[in-house]
Amino acid sequence: MTTVGTSPHPRPTQRPRLTFPAGFRWGTATAAYQIEGAAREHGRGPSIWDTFSRLPGKVRNGDTGDIAADHYHRVPQDVALMKDLGVTDYRFSIAWPRVQPTGRGPGVRAGLDFYRRLTDELRDAGIRPVATLYHWDLPQELEDAGGWPRRETAERFAEYAALVGEALGDRIATWTTLNEPWCAAFLGYAEGVHAPGRTDPAAALRAAHHLNLAHGGAVRALRAVLPSTAEISLTLNLHAVRALTDSEADRDAARRVDALGNRLFLDPVFHGRLPDDLCADTASLTDWSFVREGDLTVTSSPVDSLGINYYAPTIVASGTHPSPSPWPGAERHARFVQPSGPRTAMDWPVDAEGLYELLTRLRDELPGVPLVITENGAAYDDYADPEGNVHDPERVAYLHEHLAAVHRALAAGVDVRGYFLWSLLDNFEWAYGYGKRFGIVHVDFASQRRTPKDSARWYAETIARNSLPPRG
Repeated sequence: MTTVGTSPHPRPTQRPRLTFPAGFRWGTATAAYQIEGAAREHGRGPSIWDTFSRLPGKVRNGDTGDIAADHYHRVPQDVALMKDLGVTDYRFSIAWPRVQPTGRGPGVRAGLDFYRRLTDELRDAGIRPVATLYHWDLPQELEDAGGWPRRETAERFAEYAALVGEALGDRIATWTTLNEPWCAAFLGYAEGVHAPGRTDPAAALRAAHHLNLAHGGAVRALRAVLPSTAEISLTLNLHAVRALTDSEADRDAARRVDALGNRLFLDPVFHGRLPDDLCADTASLTDWSFVREGDLTVTSSPVDSLGINYYAPTIVASGTHPSPSPWPGAERHARFVQPSGPRTAMDWPVDAEGLYELLTRLRDELPGVPLVITENGAAYDDYADPEGNVHDPERVAYLHEHLAAVHRALAAGVDVRGYFLWSLLDNFEWAYGYGKRFGIVHVDFASQRRTPKDSARWYAETIARNSLPPRG
């Protein structure tokens, strides 16, 4: 196995390095279905992604997560890679169907033991485990019963949170309830490009509320079983929304997108309310009567920090979005504009300013709430050359720009506690299958050989110095 290490000969610089605060958390992030594999081993039940990936035309090349990066069988090797990187934290997700195959009932010992082995390996390597309870792999049996549009799914999630917290709370001090509920609700139930592949805008709005409710219920369940020192968080893929022009129509389109992409989650979680304008915008789809008395008290159960996933800004103009749309209530009023400039292999613009805008907005809107960048990274068409090296200068430039934006936000008074790079490994990239590579470690999926890319070495040096080298 190739190790990462740091450069023994630091390059001379004329400008000072950008130094991060002492104790800044440097991590990498992954998700269970994207890397674990072992889809049918040791009692694991099927998830909505096992089902969705087998539907013709839903995932590029018919790829599935059955094997993925085979992390289930390669934990010691992958933890050794992290140790070589020098990361202080590792953010991973627990596969709900590996622990509770049907989403109900007692936990499967073999599934819980896998996470015990993983967290023991991490702790032995001096790496803090950061567990996410839900990264989109809903047990298929719960989807068959109605999925996230049904209130009972939120109730089952709170039970699952208590089960996992009780089993692993002695090993894990940092917990995240949900990863990107916007994607789970709107890509999964409105646009249908993610599992379970439904295209029902009203159901998607119910799903969004029940995901918020599941988060709040899980916070309460974890507080009941974890030590008082445990850190509990939520991770949102908040949108850095910009109106294309200052026209009234463009600003209204941006407002609608901001309501669905940001305030639908921020307001119930941090303010115990639903946005009035969102309810008005979506009145033709729902009257929101599924929000019951007391729900918003549950959704606003206090958290210790907020995780932010950021990749690119969202630029909005007046217009329409093709149907089916992930923007119920806004699709007839908003269109999305792709700016000029560099792009990643996902065709996403490279724009670190959006991250700075988002962080400073949250500084002003959520004073006193610590922030953590829980995902940030880029896919590029990198490959191993004949000598076995993987050169990815575009990814290094992307990471540098975005970490510089984080440093600038810190200087502007934003309480950012850490940065988790997405992703440790090349993996199953949802509907894109294995065609998009986000990892700083290259994976040859035929042999499962791991090869650290140039970006891994760059990140290791950044971590070791707790600072960012100047560019140019």
